[in-house]
Amino acid sequence: MRKSTIWGFTILASVSLFFSSCFKDLDLSPKYGLNTESVYEDPANYIHVLAKLYAGLSITGNQGPAGSPDISGIDEGFSAYVRVLWNLQELPTDEAICGWNDPGIPELNSGTWNSTSSFVQAMYYRIFYQIPLCNEFIRFCSDDWMNEKGFSDADKATIRTYKAEARFLRALSYYHAMDLFGNVPFVTEDDLPGAGFPEQIQRADLFDYIEDELLAIEGELIDARANEYARADKAAAWTLLARMYLNAEVYRGTDRYADCITYCEKVINAGYTLEPTYEHLFYADNNLSNEIIFPVTFDGLNTQTYGGTTFLVHASIGGSMPAADYGVANGWAGLRSLPTLVNAFPDTDDGRYLFYTDGQTLDVTEVQEFTNGYAVSKWKNITQGGEAGSDPVGQFVDIDFPMFRLGDVYLMYAEAALRGGGDVGTGLGYFNQLRERAYGDASHNAGSIDLDDILNERARELYWEGQRRTDLVRFGKFSGGTYVWQWKNNDPAGGSIPEFSDLYPLPFADIVANQNLTQNTGY
Repeated sequence: MRKSTIWGFTILASVSLFFSSCFKDLDLSPKYGLNTESVYEDPANYIHVLAKLYAGLSITGNQGPAGSPDISGIDEGFSAYVRVLWNLQELPTDEAICGWNDPGIPELNSGTWNSTSSFVQAMYYRIFYQIPLCNEFIRFCSDDWMNEKGFSDADKATIRTYKAEARFLRALSYYHAMDLFGNVPFVTEDDLPGAGFPEQIQRADLFDYIEDELLAIEGELIDARANEYARADKAAAWTLLARMYLNAEVYRGTDRYADCITYCEKVINAGYTLEPTYEHLFYADNNLSNEIIFPVTFDGLNTQTYGGTTFLVHASIGGSMPAADYGVANGWAGLRSLPTLVNAFPDTDDGRYLFYTDGQTLDVTEVQEFTNGYAVSKWKNITQGGEAGSDPVGQFVDIDFPMFRLGDVYLMYAEAALRGGGDVGTGLGYFNQLRERAYGDASHNAGSIDLDDILNERARELYWEGQRRTDLVRFGKFSGGTYVWQWKNNDPAGGSIPEFSDLYPLPFADIVANQNLTQNTGY
């Protein structure tokens, strides 16, 4: 089984890009071989550079799995987009903890990070590597450039579609910047490299910009489920809009729940269906699923990285767990669950209850001891037929990371409806479809639901998929001490973290270098 994706194209990686701004302590210049204009003079090269934009979500440089990193200043495997996003979204929450002492990990476990924490910086710099990369591509998709070079009408039409995809990828990274950091540096294709330090955009204004971008490209993207696998289509844009609207009160103080419902309906009506068996969403052949709307792709042979789902599989294996059962050769003994996640499941008959308990304690009394905390066996580098992934060494995995999937859209609809945006009965129906999949029948369907039910169901349905921090912030349960979990604020029983922790800080080095930037409150 091999995936047919944009990875089928050789990545020329040939755009010369220098982001002259505040990012002084990490080298953000892609290691490309050809100068910019020579690449974009040939319309056949555009697909190769577009592949590099998608690659920015999966791999860490131009020589997988390591050796020629996109950014420096941190171990290359640690810097992968999905890996740093997952760490910032899961480790500071009630779902996960990591036993490693690598710089940046302990403060994520405890909620005690600061503006020099390595993983906070790595996420920021990964985002602001990706955005200028997209800007450069978009700049050379202009009608003026294509007319000057005499591109055919057919080539122009194709490149306009590529441009829409690049604008989606840029919007996605700006969404993560808005969600994690709030007010951030802002550059578009109109800001030429070397033009000076970027201005800072306010979070509410960035929300409006991302919304405008996604609405503008909606008609230019390929129809839902009609594009090549793992490339953005209309449904990817709709799902990102729905997620933004669900969190609009956090991002810009505005109720947009009715809009969330509108875009959830667009996705739901686009022909996606729930994967019949929940576990299969996280197997090596999950590219076969009709539930996944937009994945970040990984391949054990062609996209080798120590980040992404390779990290999620290996780091979750330790203790007495047989690594071969998960399609890999060894475990890294790092990630486990916290009891708050396990206790979110009322019983073990729920098909989403994917924990390894043999030799593991429920409570985490010693963070560095892998056998403290149930292991999560959700990510498995095996196929539905029981075969291991494609890497014969058993190191790199084939599991795609479901950035957007239908199960999440169902729960977004149900929550937005409860918050006043739509029909609660319809939302209850979607809620119960997930419970029917989890239990195999309607025996555990709910007759009514409230917002607490939604938050708990999101824990059961979406745990370890990089969404928990955003959910807790939206529900007002991330900071403060009203809701606690083990090791919050470095307290074994759980403590309080300040409200300003709802946002991560901008890196200290950028604040010093760029006088246009103001640090987030509290840092």
